[in-house]
Amino acid sequence: MSSATKTGAMVSAEKSSGLEMIRVRGLTKTYHAGDVDVHALRGVDLDVARGEFLAIIGPSGSGKSTLFNILGGLTPPTDGQVWIDGVDLRGLSESQRTEMRQRKIGFVFQKYNLLPTLTARDNIALAQNLSHRNAPPPGFDEILQMLGIKDRLGRRPRALSGGEQQRVAIARALVTQPAILLADEPTGNLDTENSVAVLNILRDLNMRNRQTILMITHNPEAAAYADRIVAIRDGEMHDA
Repeated sequence: MSSATKTGAMVSAEKSSGLEMIRVRGLTKTYHAGDVDVHALRGVDLDVARGEFLAIIGPSGSGKSTLFNILGGLTPPTDGQVWIDGVDLRGLSESQRTEMRQRKIGFVFQKYNLLPTLTARDNIALAQNLSHRNAPPPGFDEILQMLGIKDRLGRRPRALSGGEQQRVAIARALVTQPAILLADEPTGNLDTENSVAVLNILRDLNMRNRQTILMITHNPEAAAYADRIVAIRDGEMHDA
């Protein structure tokens, strides 16, 4: 691998070939629970092309969420390398990883992670402001309409159903128009109608804007919306 110099927030970092939006080599993550070592990831290799919609399937405890947290720069690996848009995460400080997340990565968390004291509108606006964007992207009102939350934006999370909170979390991730969207069970708390609406939005954004999307799902019907499906079992990646 060659090295390159990044100005501004992105400092000198080893680069991938540049053909992939995400490149992972030899990724391991081990947690220590007392005298027991828990191997969440065991030498994972993964390439995700720019503009690809990838579904990752696997049972609970297989390492899916650990992989997402590492790809999003939320937690460091025990060993291995991760390149995001050609930048090796090992070369970034904590503040630089934070800036990368704000500018480049959108997260849809399974537990929503909405701030309880803010309205839905303000939760979305906060993400927009942190990404240094002055306005929502074109067509965002249409996304809110398709998600069925346009008339719920003045409510705080406690006044929303679980499904509505999930859809607000999806809108919050999309308002920054991220190059990469990491979605952890984005339809897990939605009924069939809203699940289809969300999956159609993701598919449309992927095709129209060439956003790179990685989606964790247990639902094979949801996974079928992706360009490619891979499986993770016992911390190892397999073809689906």
